[in-house]
Amino acid sequence: MAKNRNIGLYLYAFGSFAAGVFDLIWRNFDAAHQPLQAWGDNIPGATIFAYITGLWMIASAIALLGRRTKRIGGVALAAIYFIFAIFWLPRFYTAPHYLGQTFAVYIGVFAGFGTEAIAFAAGVLVWASADQRGSSSTQTILAMRWIFGICAIGFGLQHLTNIKNNLEYVPKWLPPGAEFWVIVTGVCFVLAGLAILTGILDVLAAWLLGLMFLVFNLTILPTYIFADPKNHAAWGGNAYNLAAVGSSWILAQVIASSKKGENSWSL
Repeated sequence: MAKNRNIGLYLYAFGSFAAGVFDLIWRNFDAAHQPLQAWGDNIPGATIFAYITGLWMIASAIALLGRRTKRIGGVALAAIYFIFAIFWLPRFYTAPHYLGQTFAVYIGVFAGFGTEAIAFAAGVLVWASADQRGSSSTQTILAMRWIFGICAIGFGLQHLTNIKNNLEYVPKWLPPGAEFWVIVTGVCFVLAGLAILTGILDVLAAWLLGLMFLVFNLTILPTYIFADPKNHAAWGGNAYNLAAVGSSWILAQVIASSKKGENSWSL
């Protein structure tokens, strides 16, 4: 199998590996992407849990790249990203309580939850890719397709309902203006989600979704590291976004292979 067909897997593994390394370096969870503090301040053993999480993600990412250990790596990463998604749940109550019960607030929390959900879905697809059993594989693809599609729509709505706070994520030098690109990316997220859900140009949509995430990695996200190199969230944002690139391309590859009736999902 050509190595370039595994690019999604490699990026998913590398992003997850990097996020684990950053947890070890900072000896804490990334508050922007692993918001354990949403469950309360001064949680006992948080530092120890961060060490365990970092080692878990590093070991899982390495396992993901081994032919015999791929399934273990996939399910291990799916498990840890599922836990990170749970970290977000209290904010569905606390954020509206403090910021107001508006659609924009709820969809903003959902978008944070969705970043973990799509990474979880990618891990599930990797785990399932080595165990083809007819209808069970089809059901797995369908379930993960729904997760990706709904989350992508959530990302788009977050852009469109909170344009002002998203302006900072657009490079200042990019014409014709930040507001234009916030709206465009929001619409693109929604269209990608609808395509993935409906099956209309779904493979192309998943590839383009990953490409859009990659553009974020190449343009705006590195500037946060340069602005504040000691900020865990700045480094974590780059790692998580790279994992999102890989997650989207894993989905694209899985859907494409399943449509061709291949016995393997080519991961």
